[in-house]
Amino acid sequence: MANDTNRANRLGENSVGRLLLSFSLPAIIAMIANALYNVVDSIFVGRGVGSLALTAVTIAFPIMIMLMAFGMLIGIGATALISIKLGQQKHDEAEKILGNAFAATIIMGVLISGSTLYFLDPILRFLGATPDIFDYTKQFTTVILIGSVFQFISFGINNIIRAEGNPVISMATMLFSAGMNTILNPIFIFVFHWGIRGSALATIITQILVSAYIIYHFTYGRSNLKLRWKYFKIESQVLLKIFAIGLSPFLLQMAASVTTFLFNNYLLVYGGEMAVAAMGVITRTTMMILMPIFGINQGAQPIIGYNYGAKKYDRVKRTLFLASIAATSICIVGFGIIQLFSLQIIQLFNSDQALIDIGVRGIRIYLIMLPIVGVQIIITNYFQAIGKASKAILLSLTRQVIFLIPLIIFLPQFFKLDGIWMAGPISDFMASLLACILLYKEFKHLDDKHEQSLYTV
Repeated sequence: MANDTNRANRLGENSVGRLLLSFSLPAIIAMIANALYNVVDSIFVGRGVGSLALTAVTIAFPIMIMLMAFGMLIGIGATALISIKLGQQKHDEAEKILGNAFAATIIMGVLISGSTLYFLDPILRFLGATPDIFDYTKQFTTVILIGSVFQFISFGINNIIRAEGNPVISMATMLFSAGMNTILNPIFIFVFHWGIRGSALATIITQILVSAYIIYHFTYGRSNLKLRWKYFKIESQVLLKIFAIGLSPFLLQMAASVTTFLFNNYLLVYGGEMAVAAMGVITRTTMMILMPIFGINQGAQPIIGYNYGAKKYDRVKRTLFLASIAATSICIVGFGIIQLFSLQIIQLFNSDQALIDIGVRGIRIYLIMLPIVGVQIIITNYFQAIGKASKAILLSLTRQVIFLIPLIIFLPQFFKLDGIWMAGPISDFMASLLACILLYKEFKHLDDKHEQSLYTV
């Protein structure tokens, strides 16, 4: 109990800069590992199978986002509930949530993969799989869906390891995933010549290994919580609470899946299959830049939340300022690398000249507003950290859905393929502007509360 109190007190007393670094660094490493997971897949598919296979992986991406969304629905919801129960010293109830989450993960994985596999052909055609890439897309997606249960466990249940107080173990599993995937992908593609199936199989085998460790951790390992058979019986009240908390990130991921679907379809119309492949490269490049910022968010969130609750608003602002500076610095460096080395980035994935021509122009236009994106992401996280989830959801949806989808639909009518690339930076600018306006109003409110507290004292 004393250790828990000291750990909490340091959030309100220690140097904000040192706190932010110590809390963010493990999360940044884990996030980069997660981004590498997807980037490595695409590089080996593009170099070892071809540009059409890279297009196929991009077409299948909405399905992968959907699987991730369902993993977050259970994983993030259960993680939040378990954190609360452990804080209340209700260990048995935390284990009940763990057991229900694990059982629900397996059931949901089987149901979703089974139903999607049954209707796979029409789903892939709806997503935009043309005859040239249909076989590639089906081969890749089939393997991913067969192993989706392990993806749910490795992605969703892994969050609970962090909630029970083992962030280093959670980080290690993600690093292992990235490393194993990097080893297996070239072996399956270049040595065994298994093509796009080999890439998907490398992903699934990695997830099976991670899932096996997670199960071991919660049964025989040094976990604070244990998987117990008596808690595998799903209780509707527990499940509804898990879903209620996990609904927000679930909806955001599903929205991202819809946006990706629209992007792919409009790219096929105005730029063909190479434009879709280029978008796959752009998405994964963007992911590599933004993932460290999401790590900063994870580090800043408990510091902001604690000090906001303690009415230490100067520390809240200091944390937000430092996080924004760090995020903006990452974005500026990323922007410089992209603008200077866009040709080399595209060539890293594939040497097809048509892909290079479309990709170089696309990545330069699409990420032209990258320097301001970091601030928007940090501000969105700030509102979530202080408990104003509605504003956080609004800011997330503006960038991914509310501003972006209309731009994807209307701009190509005037600017063709360039219009699709332009949708991204225009949406980023509008979302960042709205975020700054909301933050300005929030800070005025904070200043008023600070003055009231001084008068009260």
